[in-house]
Amino acid sequence: MADATSTARRSVDFPKRINKLVARVSPWWVYGVGLIPAAWYFYLGAVNDLGANPIQAFEHILGEWALRFLIATLLVTPLRDLTRINLFRFRRSLGLLTFYYVLFHFLTYFILDRGMDLPVIAVDIFKRPYIIVGMVGFLCLIALAVTSNNRAIRAMGRAWGQLHRLVYLVAVLGVVHFFMAVKSWPPRPFVYASIIAVLLGYRLLLLVRNQRRAAA
Repeated sequence: MADATSTARRSVDFPKRINKLVARVSPWWVYGVGLIPAAWYFYLGAVNDLGANPIQAFEHILGEWALRFLIATLLVTPLRDLTRINLFRFRRSLGLLTFYYVLFHFLTYFILDRGMDLPVIAVDIFKRPYIIVGMVGFLCLIALAVTSNNRAIRAMGRAWGQLHRLVYLVAVLGVVHFFMAVKSWPPRPFVYASIIAVLLGYRLLLLVRNQRRAAA
């Protein structure tokens, strides 16, 4: 009985310990650590260690890391609700890292892959619809990144929360863009799609529950 009580006490104390540790970590560390993959793969590309087509490989890697940071951003809320581990102070950093990686992904395509040749890019857009999907998601992320500051939160009020629901659309567009961009059907897009589907499904359940409570 005593062992069961002590085990239950430790399970209760564990989230508190994690939260105390998290409170000591500056969000700036998230940026520092989060940008390491981009720097590392840029180095591998510079030394010609990214395969036969290093520019395309670098472009795809940046896109995948953007999806990973987007998943991490969406994971903050269910992690708090289900485990009481609170990482909300890092959510803005994770969201902005998502934007930075999508920006790097776009710049790699625009500058390194297509040499800023606008006619070629225009032809690409008409020939490859997944570029349009990606651009719509990128434009949504720009709106979210520009308003990811305390001044915008105060100035926009409730509209800020409504605008930032675009992150759910960005998640869907990101997965669709990935599926359309790959020439075969590797397992990675399915993995990302499954994770994002679960996270968005959790948000939908919360919305339905809150609406029922409000109606009651």
